[in-house]
Amino acid sequence: MQPLLKITGLKKSFGGVTATDDVNLEVEEGELHAIIGPNGAGKTTLIAQLCGALKPDGGAISFNGNDITSKPAHSRAGLGITRSYQITSLLMDMSVIDNVALAVQARSGHSFRFLKAARNISHLRDEAMIALGQVGLDKRADDNTRELSHGEHRQLEIAVALASNAKLMLLDEPMAGLGPEESKTMIEFLKSLKGKRTILLIEHDMDAVFALADRISVLVYGRIIATGAPDEIRFNDDVRHAYLGEE
Repeated sequence: MQPLLKITGLKKSFGGVTATDDVNLEVEEGELHAIIGPNGAGKTTLIAQLCGALKPDGGAISFNGNDITSKPAHSRAGLGITRSYQITSLLMDMSVIDNVALAVQARSGHSFRFLKAARNISHLRDEAMIALGQVGLDKRADDNTRELSHGEHRQLEIAVALASNAKLMLLDEPMAGLGPEESKTMIEFLKSLKGKRTILLIEHDMDAVFALADRISVLVYGRIIATGAPDEIRFNDDVRHAYLGEE
């Protein structure tokens, strides 16, 4: 059985700096695969290449059996790849449910009705409410997005990804800026998605990574130095020396 995502020999440089250096990675369908590494390791650059925001200098990206290396970001989104950002990409002046309803609308191929109040279309509202219920924000559906806490913004971003019916969710540091209780809530929510969604997770919170990941890949100076189950990575001498030993 082929992996949902397969990366082969991926390379990206900026001037004299190599951000991804011959990266090879496979993510199985239904897997929660974490990528960890020190600051400057190339993690966000890798995600940007996967979602189409950056064009690789070399290598190939295959998704669901199709070569997507040259496909633009909007085409990859149409295939079911969604990304959450370290800095929120939500529409702050719209309501919570409008953000999610627009994702349902775009998935249905009706993005040309962007300015129409999507939440007033019953089937869009119904699907949006299901996604909000999954992340625990259904009671805040009609609130302005700007009124949400930082942690709730993170939950809403994931609701948007769920509403778009993503096959692969690229989560770039969903724990960033969360307090202890918000982090605990996010970890429990992501646990509830395991096996139901395929997730590639970039995260600095090692407690979250080891609690969530089926497999972990360690990226250091643009190269993956190890991939394995959490316990394999925790006790890998190369990983401890290169990254975990700093913690």
